[in-house]
Amino acid sequence: MSKKLLAILLLLAGCAETPKYYTAEDSQFIKANYTAAESLAKASSIPLDKSAPIVVATLVNIDNLEQSSTLGRTVSEQVGTRLANMGYMVKEVKLRGTLFVKSDTGELLLSRELKDISASHKAQAVVVGTYSYANEYIYLNIKLVDASNTILSGYDYAIPAPADSINKNMMSRR
Repeated sequence: MSKKLLAILLLLAGCAETPKYYTAEDSQFIKANYTAAESLAKASSIPLDKSAPIVVATLVNIDNLEQSSTLGRTVSEQVGTRLANMGYMVKEVKLRGTLFVKSDTGELLLSRELKDISASHKAQAVVVGTYSYANEYIYLNIKLVDASNTILSGYDYAIPAPADSINKNMMSRR
């Protein structure tokens, strides 16, 4: 076998290991978060007005409600994206000063602030949620709540916990 052919085969073999864009598009993680958003909207106990804002807060660690992670922020971003793609008016809150914001965790919404946040953004509802770790899974709980902290709908799901150290960093506090 010539050196040139061997180099080409090695290059092609290396490419097979590299994630492709179509792989990301088929991500089960993204699909799970999109399903959560769709379920929240569909199961709401009141009809949601597509012209009235919905605020999406960062998911927080259930063991420390003032702590989030890359995971919590990513899930929130994907839920907000899906709601917007469904035609709902999703408020971008990262640029607002009315949420409790920590630079290393993103926007966090505590229940005592819910009424103020809903009023200041004229939001019909707010998406809030938590995540927790248990051996092989990460459990996520997402709720659509109104200004009086009444749960309009909720969705619970689990995703596999990453086994590798690179993806475990996504769950650590940052």
